Amino acid sequence: MTVTCVHPSVRALGAILLLVGFAPLSRAVAPRSAMADHLTWMGPVVAETNYSTWCVAPILGDDGKTHLFCARWPEANVDPAWRKSSEIAHYVADQPEGHYTFREVVLKGSGRTGEWDAFAPHNPEVRRFGDTYALVYIANSDFHQPPHPRNQQIGMVTASSLDGPWKKVNDGGPLLSPSADSNHWTHGSQVVNPTLLKVGDTFHLYFKARYKGGTAYGLATAKRLEGPYTMEPTPLTYDGIFIEDGSAFMWNGRVCLLTTDNHGKVTGTRGAGALWTSDDGRRFDPKSVQLGYDLIPHYFKGYDAA
Repeated sequence: MTVTCVHPSVRALGAILLLVGFAPLSRAVAPRSAMADHLTWMGPVVAETNYSTWCVAPILGDDGKTHLFCARWPEANVDPAWRKSSEIAHYVADQPEGHYTFREVVLKGSGRTGEWDAFAPHNPEVRRFGDTYALVYIANSDFHQPPHPRNQQIGMVTASSLDGPWKKVNDGGPLLSPSADSNHWTHGSQVVNPTLLKVGDTFHLYFKARYKGGTAYGLATAKRLEGPYTMEPTPLTYDGIFIEDGSAFMWNGRVCLLTTDNHGKVTGTRGAGALWTSDDGRRFDPKSVQLGYDLIPHYFKGYDAA
């Protein structure tokens, strides 16, 4: 598998490679965003002979190079490999479109029984806040089903340089876990797909969890980068939809959350991207959702889904 870098929010865009085989649904289509109309297909930028690669997160370094963090594993299969053997690797290129060269492995599972991140660091997202780089990720304590997927949690490592050394926060414990409150919407679920943004003086950690037969995005906030993070009591997005792989960013003064639209119930196009926008990062009106990115054939005219 390869990953393609065409926009700063490439982790969500990387999901297109998996969902392109789906055809649009017969329903009203969300208005197209300027983002969807100005993306350019650049082709593969990471192609590892001995690894499958997934879930990419780019960032521009002080050295003028683009640093790419992605999940990878040595097996040819996707499942259970992604939840069993994934590690987070660091690649570097002179320009965003690549080609990227491997630099180091940043995170691996310890395999030790009882540790929350014993297996499969995955879903990396990297951001810079002042002089500190923060990389959030997910992992699990046991890749077998069950307890997976409910044992997935979110962690964070920080560093003063993109070359590390990276240090786990919270004494190595998780940054965010499902709520212990049986009345909270994340209770009995997992918290995954993290994306981090600072809005004003508050750090916003967005995450996905199962909700009413689908998936929804939630919000946890903190005044310090390392937390503790407090979850909002209700999800940000409505029930009955399947979205994931979110990336949060600021655009034209608004907080944006770019997610997949797995079944097309948000944008009308199954497998495309949903661009959610908000004035405060807490309230995302579903009526204002736009098409964040189209399916691959829209950008790659020679694409053969077979």
